[in-house]
Amino acid sequence: MPEIKPFCALKPAVHLQEQVVTWPLENYSTGEARLIASENPCSFLHLIDPELDNPYLRGTRQELIFKKISENLEGFIEHNYLVKQQQPAIYIYQVSHDGLVQTGIWTLTHISDYLENRIKKHESTVERRERLLADYLQQTGLDANPVLVTYHPDAVVEQLTTKYVKQKPDLDFVFKDGTVHKVWAITDAGDLMAIVKAFAEMSVVYIADGHHRAASMAKMGLQKQALNADKHDGTELYNYFSTVYMNTREVKVLEFNRLVRDLGGLDREAFIAAISTSFEVEKAAEMVQPALHKIGMYLKGQWYALRPNREIYNENDPVDVLDVSILQNFILGPVLNINDPRTDARITFEGGRTPVQALQTKVDNELFALAFVLYPTAVEQVIAVADAGGVMPPKSTWVEPKFLVGLLTSFFN
Repeated sequence: MPEIKPFCALKPAVHLQEQVVTWPLENYSTGEARLIASENPCSFLHLIDPELDNPYLRGTRQELIFKKISENLEGFIEHNYLVKQQQPAIYIYQVSHDGLVQTGIWTLTHISDYLENRIKKHESTVERRERLLADYLQQTGLDANPVLVTYHPDAVVEQLTTKYVKQKPDLDFVFKDGTVHKVWAITDAGDLMAIVKAFAEMSVVYIADGHHRAASMAKMGLQKQALNADKHDGTELYNYFSTVYMNTREVKVLEFNRLVRDLGGLDREAFIAAISTSFEVEKAAEMVQPALHKIGMYLKGQWYALRPNREIYNENDPVDVLDVSILQNFILGPVLNINDPRTDARITFEGGRTPVQALQTKVDNELFALAFVLYPTAVEQVIAVADAGGVMPPKSTWVEPKFLVGLLTSFFN
């Protein structure tokens, strides 16, 4: 385990690499996405949401939208915006930005590994989101945004990776955000066999990012299996989902900070008094640098360092010990009455590379009442939660890399 598979990817034409690929739709406002689509006929956005440049589709039946995506895909292939590779391959993918270089293996993974928990999870998924994405996958056959899976470093995989990254890449371009993307295709039969065997012998792997994508692909695959019950044999491409494997040294987990709109009817003094029953609260002369079990809080022009009392959490519980759990269980929930941060409009999240200064400015401008700044959850903590069968609180981790859509696309219809 896991069972991985070479595939004939749809890749952007070499001269159109940076024009075809895009961030996922949710990264853009509607106006931004519509502008990109209107100015760039080969943007993969046309294969995600054709309503961006076809407003006559808005409000019509979903089938018309999927039909338009199919028409757009035919156009992309006809105009060589996307080119199907004729030889199955497993790919090495490398992304570089701000001095950080991350390298992984891009392949397909059988949905049975997800369904039978051979790929361990640490997040719950939302049925509605699963269903929407599964419907898109079912109707379009386009799996263009991979799931990020992490594993303990493996000597064979590292040896093969080192061998290929010394060669000229098949794709090599700079995206508009300054990130550098490189892809090498592994087609040699011996190397493919070695890498498939190496992954099959791994005792355990973990989803780092993309729980909903994996769940949706599994849901869609089961639907396809039922529809093709008389001829299904388990090797069809709809049984596999696009996956990038990066070992635990390559995956980077960044912090996910919190902004809260109000104090739930409390004034500053009452709020500080309420949280002081569970935390040591100390004023800070400058912006707080968070650390493990040291949370930064900014309220009404003042920074505070919050250190949870040792007795309020269980050091041996991999979920309970997380700073995001401590914040939720002893401030957000009981003091501010934010019991479901996934749905409560009073809280928002700022992850990844958003500067802490930007959070402070939002509080100073009274867009929010307070900010919480947390130390990043470690990869080892994520693995501990998954090994224990636990579920992390929402927005516990901002995992990098984030993938461009349309770089390597599995097409299974």
